[in-house]
Amino acid sequence: MIFEEFKGTGNSELVLSRELADKRIYPAIDLTASATRKEELLLGDDELRVSHAMRRQLHGVGPSEGMLELLGAMRKTSSNRDLIDWVRNRS
Repeated sequence: MIFEEFKGTGNSELVLSRELADKRIYPAIDLTASATRKEELLLGDDELRVSHAMRRQLHGVGPSEGMLELLGAMRKTSSNRDLIDWVRNRS
């Protein structure tokens, strides 16, 4: 009850995924349901465009596939800039 009262009042919402946890995929975060409010204040224009492109890509696949793809991309890249370039090239 208390959670429902405060839900939506914070600056960000991290939603965990039972499906990912059951498959032992960690972090078990539901990437499409988790969000940060006012991300335009946290990210530059380029990063914001890539963030939106990444969300669109994630909506096209299931939670497991999306997280595994993101984790794979993070392993292949050595910096945030490299990850942003990787996502941009895939969109």
